[in-house]
Amino acid sequence: MSQPKVIFIDAVGTLFGVKGSVGEVYQSLAQKAGVTASAPDLDQAFYQSFANANAMAFPDTPPVKIPYLEYQWWLAIAEETFQRAGIFHQFTDFETFFEGVYQHFATATPWEVYPDTVQSLQRWQQLGISLGIISNFDSRIYSVLDALNLRHYFQTITISTEAGAAKPNPLIFTTALQKHGCNPQAAWHIGDSRQDDIQGAKAAGIHGIWIKRPKQAAIQSPTAP
Repeated sequence: MSQPKVIFIDAVGTLFGVKGSVGEVYQSLAQKAGVTASAPDLDQAFYQSFANANAMAFPDTPPVKIPYLEYQWWLAIAEETFQRAGIFHQFTDFETFFEGVYQHFATATPWEVYPDTVQSLQRWQQLGISLGIISNFDSRIYSVLDALNLRHYFQTITISTEAGAAKPNPLIFTTALQKHGCNPQAAWHIGDSRQDDIQGAKAAGIHGIWIKRPKQAAIQSPTAP
């Protein structure tokens, strides 16, 4: 296949992932708040809550309102997670606890960059290929990419909350293509989800490449508050 003009890449589960697991991070932060928690129970509860949630996209929403809606979206998932785990009642002020969790995931601390990420990005840059991110993340992705020293590799960042559509909806892909003035046939998209990344890219006419991370990384692939 000829060299693409643009390579789009998924973020969490493809470029970087959660250190350990979401449940482990939740457990650690909950313990600091005086709440006893089980990481495996929180993991199971989180993924059930995440799977039940509506897509994190807010079509026809003024940009100024998006951060608030992102926060409320994650707050609802976190509340359900701790309720499912049977420990929500231990918190005296859950929203104050969650504010700390939300800010924690905007830093580099809970994330790890996969070993092949930087080498791959540098190689594509050397080949003159433009790079973009397409992710069902929220606006904290900008601070996370800065903290992980990855943002400078990308010409564009397209996220579901700003595009008004989440993968696998083709709209988020076509939005990203428009930023580059690129035809679908001249672009690739790399991601760890067969449905969100590969099927979504295909629906938009983009060549999709599935990356299979280790089992633990695959478990982490949902974004986390």
